[in-house]
Amino acid sequence: MSAATTEVRSSTDVVLIGGGVMSATLGTFLNTLQPDWTIDMFERLDDVAQESSNAWNNAGTGHSALCELNYTTENKDGSIDISKAVNVNEQFQVSRQFWSFLVKSGEIPNPRDFITPVPHMSFVWGNANVDFLRRRYEALKDHPLFAGMRYSEDPEQLKQWMPLVMRDRIPGQKLAATWIPSGSDVNFGALTHILFGSLKKKPGIALHTGHEVEDIRRGPDGRWEIKVKTLSTGQSRTISTRFVFIGAGGAALPLLQKTGIPESHGVGGFPVSGQFLRCKNPDVIAAHRAKVYGKASVGAPPMSVPHLDTRVINGQASLLFGPYAGFSTRFLKKGSLFDLPLSIRGNNIGAIMAVARSNWALTKYLIQQVMQSNADRMRALRDFVPDARDEDWELIVAGQRVQVIKADPKKGGVLQFGTEVISSADGSVAALLGASPGASTAAPIMLTVLKKCFPQQLPGWEAKLKEMVPSYGTKLADNPAFCAKIHEETTAALQLES
Repeated sequence: MSAATTEVRSSTDVVLIGGGVMSATLGTFLNTLQPDWTIDMFERLDDVAQESSNAWNNAGTGHSALCELNYTTENKDGSIDISKAVNVNEQFQVSRQFWSFLVKSGEIPNPRDFITPVPHMSFVWGNANVDFLRRRYEALKDHPLFAGMRYSEDPEQLKQWMPLVMRDRIPGQKLAATWIPSGSDVNFGALTHILFGSLKKKPGIALHTGHEVEDIRRGPDGRWEIKVKTLSTGQSRTISTRFVFIGAGGAALPLLQKTGIPESHGVGGFPVSGQFLRCKNPDVIAAHRAKVYGKASVGAPPMSVPHLDTRVINGQASLLFGPYAGFSTRFLKKGSLFDLPLSIRGNNIGAIMAVARSNWALTKYLIQQVMQSNADRMRALRDFVPDARDEDWELIVAGQRVQVIKADPKKGGVLQFGTEVISSADGSVAALLGASPGASTAAPIMLTVLKKCFPQQLPGWEAKLKEMVPSYGTKLADNPAFCAKIHEETTAALQLES
């Protein structure tokens, strides 16, 4: 889908900005629900899924809180709060249902082109962490969304689950892990290409790569006027639309600011870059098949939880460890060093300064990460792979993430982790800001966009939405029998039998 331009129109029903999994998901929803609407997608790069959705720019975990310890926190009384884990898992089940519908309807010919069964594990060491993991397991094991989870402190069992992690480990070390076979590895880049590949065959759908959105303004008729430059020729044109979705990753914030909607005021962005170590030794890669998540360092942002990940990209198994955080003023991996300073406005500088003052621990952590040597990175890896050799691993740069900063009446400003949809009061424009769990929850996030922006159409769409997502309007967590049925059906449709 390189440098594609189709159907040059001066007016359209929907404009999608950004060629990632979010725009692909929303475009698929809207085309299925309202096939008579015209949709135009604009992407600055020469192909889709080259930023956050690219397989090498994210961990591809299929975030379902099966292994990510940052989704389960410890209360003051020692109990474990699983509410966020349940919510994240519930959202991922919505994505699974949506993808299953697309498989059954033929939009996704082969689910193994983007999703592969890979066990998810949490792994800790030390008495305090082992005690935490045991209590976490007890809190989750009987919940219908976490059925099948197992826990062990037995070294022999741990060797079966993660032989590479246990190889050459010091005897007598206090260790524990949970293991659940229903996890998956997701290639969101491949999924994005599949969805856009299907969309571009539909009447009324036009996909434009190599096109940069320069401005978004409200026209005198109330519609949005999108100024777009064709990068190959340098020519600009304006397209009129009644609805705009800004799903441009880190670039969503400056584009949202161009709209001038009141809801964009007081919103800023804090960019965090990432790096991974990628294994080059086929024998080491073959010795491990799991996603193993540990505990984050004190002061580390949630997206920096260390993990040893089996990845399956284009049918080829690989192994990543990380992430190692960093700082860049770019909002996109292929962005500008001026992205951050140009995003500072009079209406958000107070919130940004307040966050800078109150997040010294995060600032210190990022400075330490930036100053790391390769020896430092290898030491962190050896907590997971004790016999790791320097020559078997190479450093790769992952995607940029821009965390949301919002004005707060008490604190001045707060730094938010996660994703957030910001939309205008009339629902004519919406932008997705933030990061993890991101792509894994694209389907439920886009359902939020539909609810916020298309309230008049929603009643007429409800029957089709329930066909696409059978749990729509309900919670699987509240109905164990329905939860088990949906899990069984989506497992079969997505070919996730382990």
